[in-house]
Amino acid sequence: MFEYGLLLVFPAFMIFAGVSDMLTMTIPNRISIILFGAFFFVAFFAGLTLEQVGMHLAVGLGVLAAGIALFSLGLCGGGDAKLLAAASLWVGFDQMLPFVVYIGVGGGLLAFAILAYRIAVPEVLAARLGWAYRLHKPASGIPYGIAIAGGALSVFPATTVFQALAG
Repeated sequence: MFEYGLLLVFPAFMIFAGVSDMLTMTIPNRISIILFGAFFFVAFFAGLTLEQVGMHLAVGLGVLAAGIALFSLGLCGGGDAKLLAAASLWVGFDQMLPFVVYIGVGGGLLAFAILAYRIAVPEVLAARLGWAYRLHKPASGIPYGIAIAGGALSVFPATTVFQALAG
């Protein structure tokens, strides 16, 4: 029964990260740190082998290295890079391709929706809410944490961690 509660850790923090990014255009470091630490705790209770944990860790570190490179080139936000790495740790190698595809499609739809919002909603209306105004300003960018969270939640049921806990 305890294991079923552990299934909520990853989705809860991913949803929190997406909402935080939408409302503040930032993803707090503590979310990625908690996801990183919680993975090892949950993996223990899921009964993952040391080899499986090592593979998940390798994926997470590889994605972190890629995220740092993208951040240094100005192509990605720092919070996005860290969240993507933490989520990749949970997703693992087996679900990386669907994860990246979901993020890409979700990010494209998100960008389209925000651009449409910026065109359709007058700035004066958006100014009433701080977070809506931030989304309205083109210089603020796109809160890509929403797409990362959406991609992560889409593949989570197929991950090794989920299957081990739910099975």
